[in-house]
Amino acid sequence: MASEALRLHEIDALYGDSHVLHRVSLRLGEGRLLGLLGRNGAGKSTAMSVTVGLLPPRHGRVEVFGRGVTGRPPEAIAAQGVALVPQGRRIFRSLTVRENLAVAGRTPRAGASAGWTLDAVFALFPRIGERRRQVAGSLSGGEQQMLAIGRALMSNPRVLLMDEPSEGLAPQIVGEVMATIRRLKEQGLSILLVEQNPKLVFEVADDIVILNGGRVVVEGPTAEFRQRDVDLRQHLGIF
Repeated sequence: MASEALRLHEIDALYGDSHVLHRVSLRLGEGRLLGLLGRNGAGKSTAMSVTVGLLPPRHGRVEVFGRGVTGRPPEAIAAQGVALVPQGRRIFRSLTVRENLAVAGRTPRAGASAGWTLDAVFALFPRIGERRRQVAGSLSGGEQQMLAIGRALMSNPRVLLMDEPSEGLAPQIVGEVMATIRRLKEQGLSILLVEQNPKLVFEVADDIVILNGGRVVVEGPTAEFRQRDVDLRQHLGIF
């Protein structure tokens, strides 16, 4: 059985007085892709924030390859090989493409799936390679998303978290982004993918977790979802 790249165990999390996550547990196997689905406000992005140390949980434990990282600062968790492609991209708009990537560079650690360099990122995304001296804020939305993914890869992660990578993109660009995600998984990267579009997730994920009201309501291998009598509309509202 594959080892666990990432584990959230019995996580409770609050934003102010709002109790957002209720005893949420999930497991991401090494080299696998876990899709995290749910309606708006279900707690998906909060789970991401807890994982990377942006929001300390009220209760529970976060582990990266068996090592506890609960409550540690984001930079310490990043040093364990965790990288986030945030919702909205959040690139450094005033810096060039090359500068955006260079500031995120980190020496590969033992167990990293690949040694990501500027040349490797430009090979993965030739379009931004052609624009390496261009100011990032002048890129198209799709190019900015490619840059956000490339920036995360420059930290040479073992676990990659992706929060709504298809948001606001044209269908053709969405297809390119999803093809890139498949390629990264094939290279051995462990990926936690949050998406509003369940069809995209079902095309690439090995396993699925569905949140509703801050609780895990359905989970299991993707293949089993197609065989089980699960009313996805009840939990997601669409499908």
